[in-house]
Amino acid sequence: MLRNIAPKAEPGNIQRARKQRRAMSLPEVLLWQILKTRPEAIKFRRQHPSGPYVLDFFCSDARLAIEIDGKSHDMGDRPEHDTARDAYFACAGIETLRIPATDVLRDPGAVAEAIVAAVRSRLPLHHPAAPYGPPPRD
Repeated sequence: MLRNIAPKAEPGNIQRARKQRRAMSLPEVLLWQILKTRPEAIKFRRQHPSGPYVLDFFCSDARLAIEIDGKSHDMGDRPEHDTARDAYFACAGIETLRIPATDVLRDPGAVAEAIVAAVRSRLPLHHPAAPYGPPPRD
């Protein structure tokens, strides 16, 4: 497992994330039913607090945030807010994958497969050795 580089949660975000876990939207629930089984041994977190935000799903090893965007993400100042949020995480080395909620409702299995493929493409070929640890085996 790689070191978690996600920004630490700001005060109050942990409680907010816990509330959001209890009140997930239908697309998030459908996707979580698949991702919590750790497809291809990949660990995902749901409603993960990081910095001033709460990520819908997060894969620490791939440094990938997955956001499920409903209708509200197209209204008002949400597009600008989402752009600023994506830039915040990009500066921390975390890529954001945005998925429309309608895609999840239509075929959650296909969306989960696409997420796993995105994670696989971002994983290193091997995990780095621990500092001052033993040398790799031949």
